[in-house]
This record gives sequence, structure tokens and C-alpha cells, in this order.
Amino acid sequence: MSVVKLIEIVLPQDAVYLAGSCIKGQVVLTLNSTLVDPIVKVELVGRGYVEWNEETGASRDYSRDIICNNKADYVHKTKTFSVTDNWLSAGSHTFDFHFNLPPRLPSTFTSKIGHVFYFLQASCMGREHILAKKRTYLLVQGTSNFHRENALQNPLFVETEKKVSYNCCSQGTICLQIQMEKDTFVPGERVVFTTEINNQTGKYIKTVIFALYTHVQYVGFTPKAEQRLRMDSSELLRQEANTQITPFNTTKIVSTLNLPLVLSVSSDMREGEIMSTQYELVSTIHLPWSLTSVKAKIPIIITRNPLDSDSHQLQEGSVLSMSEDCQN
Repeated sequence: MSVVKLIEIVLPQDAVYLAGSCIKGQVVLTLNSTLVDPIVKVELVGRGYVEWNEETGASRDYSRDIICNNKADYVHKTKTFSVTDNWLSAGSHTFDFHFNLPPRLPSTFTSKIGHVFYFLQASCMGREHILAKKRTYLLVQGTSNFHRENALQNPLFVETEKKVSYNCCSQGTICLQIQMEKDTFVPGERVVFTTEINNQTGKYIKTVIFALYTHVQYVGFTPKAEQRLRMDSSELLRQEANTQITPFNTTKIVSTLNLPLVLSVSSDMREGEIMSTQYELVSTIHLPWSLTSVKAKIPIIITRNPLDSDSHQLQEGSVLSMSEDCQN
């Protein structure tokens, strides 16, 4: 029977930590018997990694895949707990810890190509052997210093008009508009927008789909240290409106999308970064009777102020702020 019965990391449930904030918790170590000369510690680790296969040589009548990858280390801190008289008795022992997150970190992120992850790892060693280990992953929200210089530069209204054919020789136009009061949001906020559809055809429009897309550009390197870029898009949120827009009629639809509590902030690619993120709201009208579709797109910005310039929390009780015992 192992001397260590259980090792646990105790944190606030469902906590989301803002870059620059403090992580406070406990390591609880339960022993079956006395442990002499133990080493009990907890580590905070944050890393990023991207990898994909890229085809090469296709223009020369042969092709092969090469692996492009890249990585980044964002934080690595260790706290080793002091043990009185260098021994622990059987039973439970609690060790308090706190870590300060760096003020500039990317958000927790995962896709088929890239990952950004943060975790706490508690371990107990005796006589140079690891007796127990426990890892707990964290949700971290990154920050940005986004400042809008000119609000008129950010599109709040887009319009798409398309001529479509139906019933063999019939033609008509469909005009699709998106209007928004603002284009800048923080994680956890609601995105409210109005879609106006002018149906100048003799057919009904039954479905309108609203989706928020994430466009991520990754930076990787080949085995020969040649830099490669890879763009990947994914659907973050989706909402479908079942409508009955009659022929030669105009309809307005007010929609709301609730953003997740943790999101990568909008960013341009900078030196040393492994990925950058942009967001786009898309309204789509599928026209099965015309074998076509009408789309309107509007970019939006996701930002989050640093802790020192915004004291608001992502969610009540979910982000730990700086306190007097968490300044180091």
C-alpha cells in the first residue's frame, strides 16, 4: 500500500482567471502512514503549441507531407512547501499557495491545429521517488490594449444584394442587411444585431442562419526552419431562424448571440506569437429553389482590458482579483 492515499488541488469551482490576476488555492495531501523527508510542491505552467501537415512537391508530379509546428512557453512557476521537522504524520495535510499570472497572456484555446493551455500540478516526493501527482487545468482569459482610434472605421452596417433565378425564367432580387450598435465586445457579453431581408422574388424564404466565425492564422516552421502560415476558420456560435418571409415583402429579425466566458482576443500577428485571431459575423439565406445563397458579413472585435485598467470581473465570483497576500 502506497504511503500517499490522495493528493488534490482545491480551487474555486468553474473559475476563470484574467491575465495578471492571482490564483489562490490549496494542495491537500492525505497519507496512509508517516512520510519522512517529503518534498511537496505545486507548479503553474502555461504553454502553446501548433502543428499541421503541409503538402509539398505537388507541382513536380510528386507530393509528400511535411510537419509544420511551433511552440511557446508563457509561464512556469514553482512553490515548494516547507515541512516542519521534515516529516508528515498519517492523515490529511493542507498547504496554501498563490501564484500571480503574468499580465500579458493568450487565452486558453484549443483547435485541431493549435492549443494554449494552463495547468497546476501538485506532486509529492519521498527519497527521490514521485509518490503522487495531480494536474488541474485552468481557464485563463487573455487581455489586450485595444483602443478604437476612429469609430467610423469599424463597419456597423453591411448590405448584400443578389439577383436570383427561379421557376426557369423568373428572376428577382434579395437584399440582406446587418445592423449593429457596436462592433466591439468582451467575452461573456451578448452580441445583439438586426437583420433586414427584402425579398423581391415570388418565393418564400423559410430559413436564415446566423453564425459567428473564428479565423485563426497560425505560424509554424518546417524541419528546415522555414516559416509557414496556415489560416483556419471554424464556427464558434450558430443560430437558425425559421421564418416565413412572403414574396415581395421585407422582414426584420433581431438576434442575440451569447459569447463564451473565455475567448482569444482579436489580434494581428506579431513577432514571436504562434497564432492570431479575428472574428466575423455572417448571416446566410439558403435558397434551395435557386440552388444558391445570399450572405452578409461583418467583422467584430473581441477585447478584454488588463486588470490594472478594468476592475470588472468576467463573471461574479469567477475571477480572483489581486489581494494583499498575492502581490509577489
